[in-house]
Amino acid sequence: MAFVLYPLTTEKSVAGIEKENKLTFIVDKTANKKQISEEMAKAYGEKIEKVRVIRTADGKKKAIVKFERKGAAADIASKLKIM
Repeated sequence: MAFVLYPLTTEKSVAGIEKENKLTFIVDKTANKKQISEEMAKAYGEKIEKVRVIRTADGKKKAIVKFERKGAAADIASKLKIM
C-alpha cells in the first residue's frame, strides 16, 4: 500500500473497531481522504463510509476509516491480527 503505512493499535483505536466499525491507520503525510479511501476499498474489498484525517502532535498523519458494512472493521482487524 502506497499511502496507508500501518494500523494503529492503541486502546482507543481498538475500542473504535468494536463500537463504531472504524479502523485507525497511520498514513503518508501527502495522502488525501480520497486516496486513502480508494486504497482501503481496493485492498480490503469493503465500501468506505467516511474517512477522517488528523495530524498528531509528533507530526504523523492519522486516518480514521469508517466502513459501511456492519462488522467489516472487526473482520479486517482479525485479518491484520490486531484483534
